[in-house]
Amino acid sequence: MNTELWSWTAERIAAGVAAGEVRAAEVVESHIARIAEVNPVINAVTQPLFESARRDAAEIDRQRRTGRRLGPLAGVPFTVKENIGIGGVPTTSGLAHFRDMRSTVDAPPVARLRAAGAIPIGHSNMPDLTLGGMHPRSELFGDTRNPWHLGRTPGGSSGGDGAAVASGMAPLGLGNDSGGSVRIPAAFCGAAGLKPSYGRFPADHRIGPDDPTLASQLIPVDGPIARTIGDLRLAFEALAGTDRRDPRAVPAPAYGPPTETPLRIAVVTDPGGQGVHPEVRVAVSTAADALRGAGHDVQEIADVPRLAETVAAYGHMIMTEFALVWPRIRAIVPAASRAYIEMSMARTQPVDLPGYVRLTALRLSLQRDWAELLHRYHLVLGPVFTEPPVEPGLESASADGHERVTTAMRLCSATSFVGLPAVAVPAGVFDGLPIGVQLIAPMYREDLCLTGAEAIERRLGGLTPVEPRLDTAPASAPASAPASAPASAPSPT
Repeated sequence: MNTELWSWTAERIAAGVAAGEVRAAEVVESHIARIAEVNPVINAVTQPLFESARRDAAEIDRQRRTGRRLGPLAGVPFTVKENIGIGGVPTTSGLAHFRDMRSTVDAPPVARLRAAGAIPIGHSNMPDLTLGGMHPRSELFGDTRNPWHLGRTPGGSSGGDGAAVASGMAPLGLGNDSGGSVRIPAAFCGAAGLKPSYGRFPADHRIGPDDPTLASQLIPVDGPIARTIGDLRLAFEALAGTDRRDPRAVPAPAYGPPTETPLRIAVVTDPGGQGVHPEVRVAVSTAADALRGAGHDVQEIADVPRLAETVAAYGHMIMTEFALVWPRIRAIVPAASRAYIEMSMARTQPVDLPGYVRLTALRLSLQRDWAELLHRYHLVLGPVFTEPPVEPGLESASADGHERVTTAMRLCSATSFVGLPAVAVPAGVFDGLPIGVQLIAPMYREDLCLTGAEAIERRLGGLTPVEPRLDTAPASAPASAPASAPASAPSPT
């Protein structure tokens, strides 16, 4: 068996399995061995699914032997964020309160990846109920660390998937993004991440039988993290489409009509003029030069539409709805994870009913202004986060830290509010840490994001998988779940 199969891309694995170059069983065993090697340090995989992964791999190998045509992701392992359902497995969202809440069926994106031949190999860590902040620290599973620097956060809230993909535990991860939660882990871990348009991928974000309220219907989307844009494209093609379980999902074609070349690309280095770290500024400039080198028409513009107004509306809409349920949720969230959301509520006060109704109208106005900008330009290039990767829990440590992180993710928050697609792509390594940029496109033009990101990747190269940097371990390491954690629900404490 090739013990380096864990380092292969999803494209190479699927092609190798389809051609009989390797067996899916070999691929899975290689990734299981890699998880056993690095997960005790990184703590990204929370609920390993090794036995079910072995069964799935054996079935794929059987299908190939009988001549059955395999899916485009046949034999490719993937991790799944703890708040996305895998049939028969607890969907804990990191909380002890939900440790026994077992999913009866796969959530739509898990089902679509399975239908393409991909194999779930484990759940992945996240902040408690996504409310604990940007760093993946959960009540059940502890802290996930960034493989580039153990004293920096891998980002969140899909940081378990970002760290797992970057360190070779899986070539694909499935997370969700409501303000950067796929793009930030991709940027902090040297990977690529896709935040799709609203309605592009079917999803199911219910906790129990109740559907989410309006802001939680419009803003969060599930999306993949990968090591290459080619792998991200394969995941995009598998995930796009309709599903009767999610009437929001639209039958838009995966690829839009051909556009003239070169692409017109607008660059915004400091969205909103609130400051950007020099290394992030260089990363955006480097990506812009790569796009120019590919022959595209790249132009600096003053700013994106009404950024401060957009970020404020995003916060008010979310916090107005959230304030109604916070007393009930507060009772099940550990005290350590309450600080971030309580600072968020203090920073952004709920509005009254007339104010909330005005926000729903304002969102459409902002979408219209973005549509005008993206009529003049095919893509907008900007930072994912306006600082390099920060220390774990900065956003929960103090009001200043909360403000600093919230400000740094402002372009992610704005594009989530208006529902646009974006791809995060690495733009280099600075002082030992990766920095990513994002490309934003019109609604349902993820294909343009991927085209631009491929041009950057071809000129700057990929950065992962990486070996965990053990020499960067913090003085007092946080608690972490063992690599041999059970695939079933954890035992009650």
